[in-house]
Amino acid sequence: MATMVLIILQLLSISSSLLSRSQAAGGNDTNDATFNRTRRVCHPWRFEKLGLNIKDFGFCNVSLGYEVRVKDLVDRMTLAEKVEQLGDNARGVARIGLPSYEWWSEALHGVSDVGNTDRKGSYFDEDVPGATSFPMVITTAASFNQSLWKAIGQVISTEARAMHNLGHAGLTFWSPNINVARDPRWGRILETPGEDPYVVGTYASNFVRGLQDVEGTENFWDLNSRPLKVAACCKHYAAYDVDNWLGVDRLHFDARVTEQDMLETFLKPFEMCVKDGDVSSVMCSYNRVNGIPTCADPKLLKGTIRGEWDLHGYIVSDCDSIEVMVDNHKWLGDEPEDAVSQTLKAGNHKFEDLGSRDICSEEHVELATRTAREGIVLLKNDNQTLPLNSHNIRTLAVVGPHANATKAMIGNYEGVPCKYTSPISGFSKYTKVVYEMGCGDVQCKNESLIFPAVAAAKRADAAVVVVGIDLSVEAESKDRVDLLLPGYQTQLVNQVAAVAKAPITLVIMSAGGIDISFAKNNPNVGAILWAGYPGEEGGRAIADVVFGHYNPGGRLPLTWHEASYVDALPMTSMPLRPIHHLGYPGRTYKFFNGSTVYPFGHGLSYTTFNHRLLAADRKLAVKLNRFQHCRRLNYTSGSRPPPCPAVSIDDLDCDGGGVAKVGFEVRVENGGERDGSEVVMVYAVPPAEVAGAPLKRLVGFEKVFVEAGRSGRVKFEVDACKSFGLVDHKGYHLLASGEHKIVIGHGPLSFPVRVEFF
Repeated sequence: MATMVLIILQLLSISSSLLSRSQAAGGNDTNDATFNRTRRVCHPWRFEKLGLNIKDFGFCNVSLGYEVRVKDLVDRMTLAEKVEQLGDNARGVARIGLPSYEWWSEALHGVSDVGNTDRKGSYFDEDVPGATSFPMVITTAASFNQSLWKAIGQVISTEARAMHNLGHAGLTFWSPNINVARDPRWGRILETPGEDPYVVGTYASNFVRGLQDVEGTENFWDLNSRPLKVAACCKHYAAYDVDNWLGVDRLHFDARVTEQDMLETFLKPFEMCVKDGDVSSVMCSYNRVNGIPTCADPKLLKGTIRGEWDLHGYIVSDCDSIEVMVDNHKWLGDEPEDAVSQTLKAGNHKFEDLGSRDICSEEHVELATRTAREGIVLLKNDNQTLPLNSHNIRTLAVVGPHANATKAMIGNYEGVPCKYTSPISGFSKYTKVVYEMGCGDVQCKNESLIFPAVAAAKRADAAVVVVGIDLSVEAESKDRVDLLLPGYQTQLVNQVAAVAKAPITLVIMSAGGIDISFAKNNPNVGAILWAGYPGEEGGRAIADVVFGHYNPGGRLPLTWHEASYVDALPMTSMPLRPIHHLGYPGRTYKFFNGSTVYPFGHGLSYTTFNHRLLAADRKLAVKLNRFQHCRRLNYTSGSRPPPCPAVSIDDLDCDGGGVAKVGFEVRVENGGERDGSEVVMVYAVPPAEVAGAPLKRLVGFEKVFVEAGRSGRVKFEVDACKSFGLVDHKGYHLLASGEHKIVIGHGPLSFPVRVEFF
């Protein structure tokens, strides 16, 4: 019952007039203002049409508090009517004026019509033919631009509200997906911000703020009733990253996770999404965690999300996940009614002027293009192969299975884009393009198309090969089994490179990393770009980068492993730290210390950046009182523990200023001849003698634009409790004493920070 109240309270909180779907308004008024007024749930016109007097219903009295209004509404329903509101398609109660409502809509990288073929949620037709389709999240994350992430959320919510006003969308969107990409084989990597929990959480909080915040009400006095532009949902909680791998599927998978990994990695982005993003909703996932379905785990839901993190909203189950508990997990032998009961017990502004002109606007399409440009990563650029000079290239051969990509560029959970600009269309704006497929599709099982591509490359002044994978290889319910280019794509690249007049440019479309060591080591492949899934304007963005209209500054948000990595451990092995007795390597850059194709954070530029440390705090002295006790830590063999190895972070005054922050300033110098943006990445390295600690972990990043020959300054202030804190094997959050280190980027610039207790 408490969950029902919170759900309805949230719907009331979305708008003081309780806006809902146009179908419930029962009218076809073409005047926008009148149309919007009649769409309000609590509008006299609606109640008159139903033969009701609005004054008789307390839940429509805006002078009353939300709690009073919700109680009045719920008290009017019968038990059967309450049950009918629990699904994603709440049926409403006509006798009291409550309309039906479809809770399920998606907005992962633009308003989507996925799952709404019956037009109960967001959908497109001749009145609203499309919406701006941004790059997939993995590409957007590669920009490492926090303000951009928020701006994208703002545009998506603007288009969502405009569609809502036109009767084509609701107000609740099950986005974003913030699961950490633990394994490179996972099929849903394209939906996520990568492998680092701090990056994922930072993306989540910024994107959610963009979706939800109404300008001027970000710090509303009552977070339980603050106005929302739309309601977001962070998913899938938690430890969800196996879809379908060699017969192991998400509907049956039991993720065996240590408390250390759970707190340190799998829960961290959700904590940031709730605490920093103030998200309205969290979705529990299909899988079990340590034997318990996530949607039935009171510790994960009620104890953590509602209790520790103080969620101001509701918890929703993934599609049919309650049914999955019964039919697939066979949880406690429950009948359907029992499963719903378990889940409930666990804790499951006016924008009326927005309309058609606010969807697919030129400004929104330009932001999608900018996002694609910023997300492109320059992996290789030998002898300044790029940028190409359009004045010197009369013909450009553009070949490969993605050379004429359109729908493949927008990935999954997609809507109908405003338009498409394919790679060959983008390149055609710079020079004459000669196009050959090279492969029939990304599976590239027929080599007969390679010869025409080779012939085209041999005649042209320069060649670009656009290869990669798509949703036929990596997708929801489809995990990868290898990290290689499919079929004859490798042969295509090598043969084109062998005959081209100059070293070729290789463009990769994918989410997960691909072992392209062959191209990395091939001198005839001069440059390599990773474009991810770049959205509706992806072709334009790729061409702009290749011809130097934009200087690439993206960084890889996940490690690109060698192909042999997948043979070293099963995808179902959940620990992130190495399992030495099984020979399993570590996962993500924090624990994997082997060779890679390209490391996390890798990315080149057409210019040269240098970092200089201007000032830094190098010592952190923490005074302990008599109620704060030293804690033990595991140390490497032969190391001597200090007198006070660590202190529980819960015992420290981290938020009140009792523990100082570490401040430092970095000067970024552009020593080249081109303007460009540099991502300054800050890593914390724990004391070397602490056993099982991460090799390093990202604790801050900023993107700064610097003109050629100039310099810029970036100030950082890292929270010692968050940035230097460790989670031990028992799940305790500890601040270790000893010499920590701050590392700037991937170069030699670093400085020590000594933590002492007295």
